[in-house]
Amino acid sequence: MRSVRARAALGATLVVAVALTAAGLAVLLVLRGNLTDRAGLEAEVAAREVARQLALDVPYAGLDLGDEEVHPVQVTDEAGRVVAVSKDLEAVSGTGVTRVVPVPSAAAPSAGDDDDDDGGDDDGNDPARREVSSDTPGFTNGTATVDGERADYRFAAVEVTTSRDVTLTVHAGAPLAAEQEAVSTVRTSMLTGLPVLLLVVAGVTWLVTRRALRPVEGIRRELAAITASEDLGRRVPEPDSRDEVARLARTTNETLTVLEASVDRQRRFVADASHELRSPIASLRTQLEVGEAHPELLDVPGAVADTVRLQALAADLLLLARLDAGERPGRTAVDLGTLVREEVSRRAADRIGPAVSVRDPDALEVTGSRAQLARVVGNLLDNAERHAVRSVAVSVRADRGDVVVEVTDDGAGVPEAERDRIFERFVRLDDARSRDDGGAGLGLAIARDVASRHGGTLTAGAARDGGARFTLRLPGGAATDPGRQARNG
Repeated sequence: MRSVRARAALGATLVVAVALTAAGLAVLLVLRGNLTDRAGLEAEVAAREVARQLALDVPYAGLDLGDEEVHPVQVTDEAGRVVAVSKDLEAVSGTGVTRVVPVPSAAAPSAGDDDDDDGGDDDGNDPARREVSSDTPGFTNGTATVDGERADYRFAAVEVTTSRDVTLTVHAGAPLAAEQEAVSTVRTSMLTGLPVLLLVVAGVTWLVTRRALRPVEGIRRELAAITASEDLGRRVPEPDSRDEVARLARTTNETLTVLEASVDRQRRFVADASHELRSPIASLRTQLEVGEAHPELLDVPGAVADTVRLQALAADLLLLARLDAGERPGRTAVDLGTLVREEVSRRAADRIGPAVSVRDPDALEVTGSRAQLARVVGNLLDNAERHAVRSVAVSVRADRGDVVVEVTDDGAGVPEAERDRIFERFVRLDDARSRDDGGAGLGLAIARDVASRHGGTLTAGAARDGGARFTLRLPGGAATDPGRQARNG
């Protein structure tokens, strides 16, 4: 039962079994009811025929009781005494009177009792009183032994009033053998066919489920092979159908693509980080070895510069590691206008002093980590100063519920084809490949990652007067929208 095919086959079989059992019982009940009603109708017709004769004052001995083997008849009076009975009826049950021998003293109509009935009299010879009851007859089930053969019957009881004001009850029966035989035949057919049908349902369900799950097994085997080989370039087979299995295969391949890209990015990150760390470490070691052998040749400022560069690179790598690990930014209220002014004031020794423009000072508050947002602004200003010719400008404004920070310079700008690639890690454009001036290529990558973690965006474009424009957009207000942060993070 650990197999989906087995559970599906068992479930379908149980459902069909319950449905067929319920339907079969309903069919048997309806069939039995219809056949019983038909037998009751036959019994009622036979009883009314005898009652009509009694209403016409036919003597008991002269009653035509019809086919006595098919419709046994028993006539009783108001006292429950039997006054007439079928000739071959030997025993009866279900009519309320088991006696099958007429009572000799019972009053019987004579042939001349109705000579003066046309005008009526005071002796009860009123034609209105000689009638068969039109009420619905009573029906019962019982048995009757006719000519030595006992069988089940459906009895109908019809009341009739004779000219002598005697109320008689006619019991006539109709055999239930046909009903019992039909019901037995149908029941036997159902009991015989039900197991066969259930086996067919189980087999078909098994085969259909097996066919439907065959692609799933292929996906499982391929995933197992990918796990064993650690080759994320492989993909699971996608069936041609448009069902849930095909969507599962496509989603699995999309997940593998993202996972492969993530692993490749991680590998490139480790390789690039190793390469970037090797240069300052090698340079610092060389200077120290030279200084040890020739103290007069020790380049202390160069060693300090390499150490600072190494420290900054280690800090960048540590921050990227924390961001990749899913570190959530703080939820402190930060005024970006004040933050930008503070960052610019710390850069008094810069080659080009940035021009600051702050609009809507009362609507520039965002929620996040003040240190990380300051790092974003600092990285954007570093990048602008590195490429600017004469001017760097930074503006802060509110825009439709967001806070927008724009940093522009009058340098050569960023080619349109490179405006997304420059945010990748360790990427430096051709004019920024100098390790002394271009940095390690992590500043913009860190800035975009931090912006994304804060539910915002960072894009590159062209400034109005030439040069580059970097736009940082963060959701304003007292709290960052969790849904937006999840979409961008």
